[in-house]
Amino acid sequence: MAKKRWFPRVSGAPEPLTFSVERQVRFEEVDAVGIVWHGRYPSYFEDARVALGAQYGLGYMDFYAQGILAPIKKMHIDYHWPLRFEDPFTIEGRWHWSEAARLNYEFILRNAEQQIVTSGYSVQMLLDLEHNLLVVPPPFYQEFLQRWKEGTL
Repeated sequence: MAKKRWFPRVSGAPEPLTFSVERQVRFEEVDAVGIVWHGRYPSYFEDARVALGAQYGLGYMDFYAQGILAPIKKMHIDYHWPLRFEDPFTIEGRWHWSEAARLNYEFILRNAEQQIVTSGYSVQMLLDLEHNLLVVPPPFYQEFLQRWKEGTL
């Protein structure tokens, strides 16, 4: 399977920030056929987004404390192979560099055999508390981007 590039590499940009979450399929996540219901995968993506935010000190509540909202604007999911009840799996999250006021995440789910079962991405836009779209990242996020670029996170 060819690797898709959801977010093209920007010349001079730092490598994506990554974090992996280990999970096991719970009974409530499978459908009547015994496979994970397709609507559960955004929640798996969320597990990785939250873990990345916690790992790098910039989670949802950190944005909110600075008066910034980060709603999802776009999400894409490719289902390659089913997961079943009690299957162990890994969710790899990759936070891709962008100088825009947005958060670009890529997700790769692998089963116990390291086979890619699901992949996709999400894009979150940054808004102020009055829901105005930000065009430029707020100062605290610009500082985060600078530390990321310098490799000091």
